[in-house]
Amino acid sequence: MNKKKPVYITAIGVHLPNKAISNNEMEDYLGLIGGKPSRSKDRMLQQNGIHTRYYAMDKAQQATDSVAGMAAKAIENCLDKAKVGKSAIQLLTAGTTQADLPVPGFASMLQAEAALPVCGISSHQSVCAAGIMALKSAFLQIQSGEYQRALSCASDMPSRMFKASRFETQPKIQEKGLPLDTDFLRWMLSDGAGSMLLADQKNNKGLSLEIEWIDVKSYANSFGVCMYAGTNKQKDGTTGQYWLDYPNFSTADADSAINLKQDIKLVNQTVNLGVQHFFELIDRGKIDPKTMDWLLCHYSSEYFKQPIIDLLQKGGLHIEDDKWFSNLHSKGNTGSASIYIMLEEIFYSGKLKAGQELICMVPESGRFITTFMKLKVIAPSCETKEILISKEDEILAPEIHIANKPIQEKLVRELTQTWVDFELSLRNTPIIDRIYNGTITLEDYRLLLLNLRQQVIDGSQWIARAASNVSMEYFDIRSSFISHSRDEHRDYQILEKNYINCGGTREELYTGEKNLGSDALSSYMFHKASQPNPFDLLGGMFIIEGLGNRLAGKWGRAIQQQLALKDDQVSFFIYHETSDSNDNHFERFEKALDSELLTEEIAKRISKTAKVVAKLYQMQLAEIGNY
Repeated sequence: MNKKKPVYITAIGVHLPNKAISNNEMEDYLGLIGGKPSRSKDRMLQQNGIHTRYYAMDKAQQATDSVAGMAAKAIENCLDKAKVGKSAIQLLTAGTTQADLPVPGFASMLQAEAALPVCGISSHQSVCAAGIMALKSAFLQIQSGEYQRALSCASDMPSRMFKASRFETQPKIQEKGLPLDTDFLRWMLSDGAGSMLLADQKNNKGLSLEIEWIDVKSYANSFGVCMYAGTNKQKDGTTGQYWLDYPNFSTADADSAINLKQDIKLVNQTVNLGVQHFFELIDRGKIDPKTMDWLLCHYSSEYFKQPIIDLLQKGGLHIEDDKWFSNLHSKGNTGSASIYIMLEEIFYSGKLKAGQELICMVPESGRFITTFMKLKVIAPSCETKEILISKEDEILAPEIHIANKPIQEKLVRELTQTWVDFELSLRNTPIIDRIYNGTITLEDYRLLLLNLRQQVIDGSQWIARAASNVSMEYFDIRSSFISHSRDEHRDYQILEKNYINCGGTREELYTGEKNLGSDALSSYMFHKASQPNPFDLLGGMFIIEGLGNRLAGKWGRAIQQQLALKDDQVSFFIYHETSDSNDNHFERFEKALDSELLTEEIAKRISKTAKVVAKLYQMQLAEIGNY
């Protein structure tokens, strides 16, 4: 049985749309039902204790964002704090009460909205517990070792469900006003999103939150629905027809079936079940009240806090006031995102100290779910590693030492611009981006070596073919190609040793195939090498050898430092820094450009080939693992 990996929350991001809205402004945004102010608003607001909240909607009741859009902004906030690029994300889990679309899943919409790379996903739809469900999914998949980094997100935008225009075609409501089961929620719920970055490694700088366990219990077998949309309850408590069973959407809307509602008679069960679950966890030894430093309890309304305290005290448990943490009063009740928004505030508040224990409690009244999570505050790693490479580093093309002749000078200018575009595109290619932001894993590195190996083997072959197609009048150039082919043969042997030393197998090496980009690059190079006097391949050699000359060593040292590797695990990259320098491979390239073969026409062909090879080489790295 594989040992479970530790899982850490290393960064938390939030998005609260627009500005904070006071109680007096709420109807300016939500609108008046039937043109009349709400008669229950003041009483509801006094009970729930919320002073400000946020709406992704303007005073014309037009949406200023979306559920996925808010979550994407929370992701940006989270990754900015973590200083991690999107390319490092391997898994996205997402929860919401109501997504923007019924189909497809929320995580799919969010992945596209946030422009995340190809990754694993998991969508969760419930009410307040949806965010914890998403978090548990990410937690378990990292704990199992399937992934190393994941984003867990939750987002809710109930304002669209409560704007006055939503009820204009509902005759009973226009005549009598909103019934309590909907009006109750109208003054309680608000918009917001949160995102957490989970990893199997703690932060080098700053605190982390280790997830010890997440416990989710559903009691749907014992109770009817409490918070719901898409039907109406009958007098006996049973549900009527579902909204899709009506003849059409308009009929369902007119019958108020689509409205979000809460059964006030049942809602107190949420408190009872939550406290019952709390004591069960104490009895099982999963919670020790004596060692608990913080209780982050998502109660949807201040009205429910005192009943929770009373029930806990009846069971013999008193939790001091200074251990409770909530931002309900200032951030509102954001449903599934509430626990993310609470954790973000306390995580960056300066109140946490290494070794402290946090218990998070998130009950849900949908059909009654109670969830608990235990977190431990973890100190940063003792050893802080400075990343040896940065996207802010200046881009410098390989130096080309040639005679000051018009054709050569023009070609050097063109090659230099091609190089700048090439290196810039490489920095934003997912696998290389991870080197620059310090998130590359050993698995990533092995995959990089395995994919490069297939193209490197072809390198010596297309160079040899090119040499065979160089006529004898260019004997010096032909000899350079042959010498170069011999060196390339040595390159792939070094690469193979690095791969084996990093835990790879010979079987994987020998049965591997070219990825889509490698296939395209090799096919192009063989095609060019098969032409008579294929001097335009010098443009391809400028890109490939220039990469070794300018970047391979930097990448190798950064990978070695980040993964704590030995010299014989990164020598392929570091070796190229010297072998592709002006004293070896690049000197041959310069001699060719300085020779009489460089006519204006050949210079043009060399320049174009350099551009094509730059595109194909970047494609090779972008298609890592895609066969």
